[in-house]
Amino acid sequence: MTASDSIYQHFRVEEAPLIDALNDMINQAASEYRPILTHFLNPRELFIARTMVNMQGNVKMSSYGGIKDAERKRALFYPDYYEPESTDFQITLMEVIYPHKFAVLHHGSILGTLVNSGIQREVLGDIITDSKRWQFFVEDPIAPFLKGEVDRISRVKVRLEDRPISEKVTQISEWEEVEDTVSSLRADALISHFYNLSRKHAKDLFHAHKVQLNWMVLDKPDYELSDYDILSVRGYGRIRLNEQNGVSKKGKLKISAAVLRK
Repeated sequence: MTASDSIYQHFRVEEAPLIDALNDMINQAASEYRPILTHFLNPRELFIARTMVNMQGNVKMSSYGGIKDAERKRALFYPDYYEPESTDFQITLMEVIYPHKFAVLHHGSILGTLVNSGIQREVLGDIITDSKRWQFFVEDPIAPFLKGEVDRISRVKVRLEDRPISEKVTQISEWEEVEDTVSSLRADALISHFYNLSRKHAKDLFHAHKVQLNWMVLDKPDYELSDYDILSVRGYGRIRLNEQNGVSKKGKLKISAAVLRK
């Protein structure tokens, strides 16, 4: 039985294509005895990748996204002999140069511009800021394309410049790490709990297509979250379920999570 055969039962049906792709890369690292690099993965995808490597046994995995606590990272699968270095992850840091005294940029507008330039989301890492300067991580081969393609973000004239990774800004984190108890891991229940909304209001957000699970539109309010899933709720922020920590004396689910409020 392969790693993917035995792992299907532990994850969602819709995650099977990801499991297959990761399994192919892990097997390639083992059979060709060399490192194999993924695109940027979100926390849930990284969790699945790490679980598969742990089950496989003769391949190791490291991940890197440019900063220590990056949300999106590239994974490197490699044999025992290999000693990975940061350069193996082939990540370029780019800075958005703009007239910050006269204009304001936002995460959403930067991401939208980059994705609409013709590239896939999977080649982009985190977008970071110190409240004035904006930078983002991207796969090395994509950097020259973006430099030639992007000259405006919203109505602001910009240019993109490479920066050494050592010149990354000190990211201002707005995530609130919490230990909490919840009645359910349903998506609507978590949105209602963390944003203090009625369950009806939470359900309405799904019907209005304002909820995403791991960057894919989610239209099922009763969908249950698993470890390292991220819910994005337009107008409210994001919820990341980190781990489930058992059941409280009152029968509620104990979880660790992170919440981003707009």
